[in-house]
Amino acid sequence: MENPKQPVTAAPASGADKAFGWLTRLMALAGVIVPAVAAALTGDMLVHGHPLYAVFLGSTILISLLVLVFSWRRPLAAPKGLKALRVIGSAFMVLLLAGLCWLIPAAAVQPALAAMDSDATVTVTETATDIVLAPAGGDGQLGVFFQPGALVDARAYAEVLRPLAESGHTVVIPKQPLNIAFLAMTAFESAQMKHESIDKWVVGGHSLGGVAAASDAQTFAYDADRPVAALLLFASYPSADMSSTMLPVLSISGSEDLLATEAEIKESKALLPADAKFLEIAGGTHAFFGDYGTQAGDGTATISHDEARQQISRAAVDFAASLRQ
Repeated sequence: MENPKQPVTAAPASGADKAFGWLTRLMALAGVIVPAVAAALTGDMLVHGHPLYAVFLGSTILISLLVLVFSWRRPLAAPKGLKALRVIGSAFMVLLLAGLCWLIPAAAVQPALAAMDSDATVTVTETATDIVLAPAGGDGQLGVFFQPGALVDARAYAEVLRPLAESGHTVVIPKQPLNIAFLAMTAFESAQMKHESIDKWVVGGHSLGGVAAASDAQTFAYDADRPVAALLLFASYPSADMSSTMLPVLSISGSEDLLATEAEIKESKALLPADAKFLEIAGGTHAFFGDYGTQAGDGTATISHDEARQQISRAAVDFAASLRQ
């Protein structure tokens, strides 16, 4: 008579097993805590920003919770394949959490938040993917499509761009996925389709948003239906040679900007049409082109933010007016 099979007992966990097991648990716990802290630091922009960011944070928390529960229900000793998976997963989580910390955006502050209110002159419409400042009488013939800088709340540009709407131009500010301009490269086409009555567009942007806007300017400069009429750069410059486009260009920069420096702006002249206009705001910094607080690595302003904003807005309005002549 055969002896019944003896139950197979799991091998005791080695020191490496224990280390990797606890590392998995710690990474999963961090995957819950870090996105939660990022959400708290993001504040109301979690609601006012592009929904992909909130989905990203929520998904990270949910998956991390599932991994945390699973890891507590599994023994620390694991097959070789699972050990390798733990190592790969932990390395991925380190990169993911570092990315989440980097992606925490700069939220809009006053007076930009107040500029988000409609009045008798300007109608402000906010959706999940864009902000539109339109003249109270409806879309004009010239539209302004403006890409925010990297990791900056789209609302931060409402005050500096509102005078354009007060002058009769519809201003569209896209909410970029994860607040990165190059993830919103189809947003301009969407704006064109949404505002069919607009005959021509000025595309513009701040910092990295200006780089994306320059790319749109090259792509749509010769669009048969609704061509790009001009390029407006705030503390920015193109990444490729667009000197042959012959588009009107206004490049506004700050003398104290250490992120888009005076030397870099001067070097960009070779990439722009020969008749491009350049305006330097004496004493202005990189962060003065929006209202989102100070920015790491920026220079020290020698002018008030209000005065700089007024100069930027006035130049933008005059530039748009020149395109109607």
